[in-house]
Amino acid sequence: MKMSKMNLRRLGLAAMTGAALALAGCATPFKADVARFQTQLPAPQGQSFAIESSDPALQGGIEFNQYASIVAGELTRYGYRPAASGERPDMLVRMDYGVDKGRERVVSSPGFGGPWGGYYGGGFYRPVIVRGPRGRRYVYGWSDPFMWGPGWGYNDVSSYTVYTSGMQLQINRASDGYRLFEGRAEAQSRDNNLQQIVPNLIEAMFTGFPGNSGERVRITVAPPEKG
Repeated sequence: MKMSKMNLRRLGLAAMTGAALALAGCATPFKADVARFQTQLPAPQGQSFAIESSDPALQGGIEFNQYASIVAGELTRYGYRPAASGERPDMLVRMDYGVDKGRERVVSSPGFGGPWGGYYGGGFYRPVIVRGPRGRRYVYGWSDPFMWGPGWGYNDVSSYTVYTSGMQLQINRASDGYRLFEGRAEAQSRDNNLQQIVPNLIEAMFTGFPGNSGERVRITVAPPEKG
């Protein structure tokens, strides 16, 4: 039974679309590069702390307070405690975070051949561009087995945006401003949603906290479990 050119094209499109959906549905772990330094960070014995933003414009904001509460939870888990209202804290924790405007990344990979020889290099090639979510685009092509070549197939060209995000954390002794700890975490992701990125950066920062001074490590944060 002969397949028309239109059926061949539909088969290629369907196969590629199914593969794209399968990849999009897979939750990927969040990976961050973390560097931490410390001098005389005291062993946790209930010392009090207060959290403030390195950017005065963010101080007191609802979004910043949300992230600060996550940091406070991590410090409390390690044995420190939030300073009570009106109490002078033992430590001042300063936090900063952000994400850049992103840059485009293009990846090209070969497709597969059809039932007329298993390759598609020598036939009549017609590109079809299909755009998908997040800037992804697919370029299909096929060799016409009835005109020039024995095979058909497609090329997959993916275009997407990569964002670089980061956060910095500093812990100073409140009495004299002496720097006790500083760390930074950086990551790349396919989106710039700080509400998802910053909690992951915080978790990476506090994995194995305070870490070995001067050591740079790659921390993997597992994706959230689906309910």
